[in-house]
Amino acid sequence: MQDEKWEYIKGVAKDNFEIEEEGEEAIPDIPRSKLEWMIFKGPMGIVKIERATRPIVLDKKTLYSKRMGDTAAVEYVYSEDEYSHTFKAYLWQNDDWNEIDAKNLNL
Repeated sequence: MQDEKWEYIKGVAKDNFEIEEEGEEAIPDIPRSKLEWMIFKGPMGIVKIERATRPIVLDKKTLYSKRMGDTAAVEYVYSEDEYSHTFKAYLWQNDDWNEIDAKNLNL
């Protein structure tokens, strides 16, 4: 999801629904990444939308030693200027966030 589309969705939510919480935080262990979210009361109930932005993985290096009992480590090489974006929506039900499957929506 591109930046313009995300800003449009947030604007529509702010214009039409009561916003309860909104924020942004870094994703642990992934440089230059962020997780943005918004929680609002919609016609389905309390809804949370989130967008994760991560740099694209260019290479994956496995570092290991031949010593017995030693564990392997994985090192990722990230792109400096290319990012991937994922969008998810959740519905608050039974004291937990349940992901909304787009296949079940009547659009």
